[in-house]
Amino acid sequence: MSWVKHRDKLHEAALSSIKSISKNKNISSKNGIPQRPPTLNQAALTSAPRSTKDLPSWRGEADFQAFWYLFHKNKSDVDLSVPARIVFNELEISRVEILGSNYYKGSKSNINEYLSNQNVHEKKSPHYLAFCSNLWLKDAAGIELSASLQEHLKDFNKTHGANKALDKIKNSLISCIKNQDEFQKASLEFLKSIKLIKSIKDEHIEDEENVIESPGSTNDIEDENEISNENDKGESETSFDDLNIDFDDVQEAHEAADGNAIDEEIDVTAYPNNDFVLTNSNYSIFTNEYDEIIEAKDLTTPDEAIRLRTQLDNLIKPHQTTIGKLANRLQRLLLAQQNTSWNYNLEEGMLDTARLHRVIAKPGYPLSFKQETENKFKDTVVTLLIDNSGSMRGRSISLAAICTDIIGSTLERCQIKTEILGFTTKNWKGGDSKQKWMLQGSQMNPGRLNDIRHIIYKSADNSWRRSRKHFGAMLREGLLKENIDGEALIWSHERLIKRTEDRKILIVISDGAPVDDSTLSVNNEEYLDNHLKKIIFEIENDSSVELQAIGIGHDVTKYYKNAITINRAEELGEVLLDQLTKLFKN
Repeated sequence: MSWVKHRDKLHEAALSSIKSISKNKNISSKNGIPQRPPTLNQAALTSAPRSTKDLPSWRGEADFQAFWYLFHKNKSDVDLSVPARIVFNELEISRVEILGSNYYKGSKSNINEYLSNQNVHEKKSPHYLAFCSNLWLKDAAGIELSASLQEHLKDFNKTHGANKALDKIKNSLISCIKNQDEFQKASLEFLKSIKLIKSIKDEHIEDEENVIESPGSTNDIEDENEISNENDKGESETSFDDLNIDFDDVQEAHEAADGNAIDEEIDVTAYPNNDFVLTNSNYSIFTNEYDEIIEAKDLTTPDEAIRLRTQLDNLIKPHQTTIGKLANRLQRLLLAQQNTSWNYNLEEGMLDTARLHRVIAKPGYPLSFKQETENKFKDTVVTLLIDNSGSMRGRSISLAAICTDIIGSTLERCQIKTEILGFTTKNWKGGDSKQKWMLQGSQMNPGRLNDIRHIIYKSADNSWRRSRKHFGAMLREGLLKENIDGEALIWSHERLIKRTEDRKILIVISDGAPVDDSTLSVNNEEYLDNHLKKIIFEIENDSSVELQAIGIGHDVTKYYKNAITINRAEELGEVLLDQLTKLFKN
């Protein structure tokens, strides 16, 4: 048998090893690029390599995820800015990788190789700082780094080596590496020392009793006997010994294979249920240095915000009656779901009038009573993600703004937390990103080549009353430019999964395909389209987030399984009511 024919078995075995090492059988798995940190209770792994040279790096993908679920306890979130959050998360990843490497000796080289093969971000970005911080902590823990990783470590030391406070923080991080709570506190000191946060007291970590622990994870390693005796072998549990494969054939393939080349095409039948694995494997970003996440209130002056809100109110006036009816009907639906369940044939409770004949026929018959049971409605959060692209200009953005206001105000009246987000780019046809690319020689296939702008109109925890005055900003002249939908979906999804609510719903309001001229002119013309399809596929099939789409003037079922289309304002009321009713009946 050839090497290629074993790749699906290798992939399956590696995912099984993640579950085994983490002691968490509830982890779901998918084919794809691993997230750092991993999505809750989900392991992602790229296709098994066809070259033996790439096996250690691929095994490192699996190892770091297994260690995350073994050593990391899910905690209530710490309130941090985006750059600080990125570094904070990477320090925690480094912690679990260090712990795992100490128990599973063979994983050290695997993770080393995996990190060496990571696409290193622009040096001025928080992602690069996070990457270097990971290496800095590993070096402090005595883990030997490869030559290429040492070069990145030198960059960190060159910038922060004169910071004497870091030596003390380094010792604190290493000393409490088995205690996640203390390690997080030391991590905040680290962020303060490198000036990513101003004050520790401004950040907060929930008390232990408020922590929600994910299945199979742990905070401290209290009993080393719980770790498998396989550690003594000095190999990671993702070794080939665990695979049910005839490795005599594999060995022959090893000897015949060129370690530096790919000689066969990927077997597309290996993953028949994933349409996008093969077409979206190399999505990249030239630089995220100029990307922006901005509050809607910062897009306008106070006077402009009032004018735009008034403009939006005038658009909504014809629908005020609809909003009231919609809210009332949805509220009745939610209340009906909370308190309409009965248990029958009981020995005590309320007399069941439908069974009076039993009492008359047999006065001593005991099972003629019923009791109402309390059905707790799932705590729910809804995110509305609005396409703020140039193609939405005019009637489309007006419809989207009206939809947003109707859905948001309705859910608010029903005590359902709602987040309103938007996405566009900062410039037409590329901005600072494209200029930098041109100055650096205009390399081929640079990936995404524009500066994205993600907008927060309302966070889930902000009140509707305070936030609604800023919704008019989406009608602002000059805001609507280009749209990179895939990255916007990732961003909104990541915000959702950090929420503690039981049920999470993401509603996308868009007019169709992603478009960015600067990106598409220097990459494959399907580059953004394929990336969007891949992200949608992963959310729809592997995420706990429920994905719904509303197409404004265009059918978006090409991308989304669950989608409706709205062409006229007159359709809004009934269509939205029908859709929301379906959502909350599930």
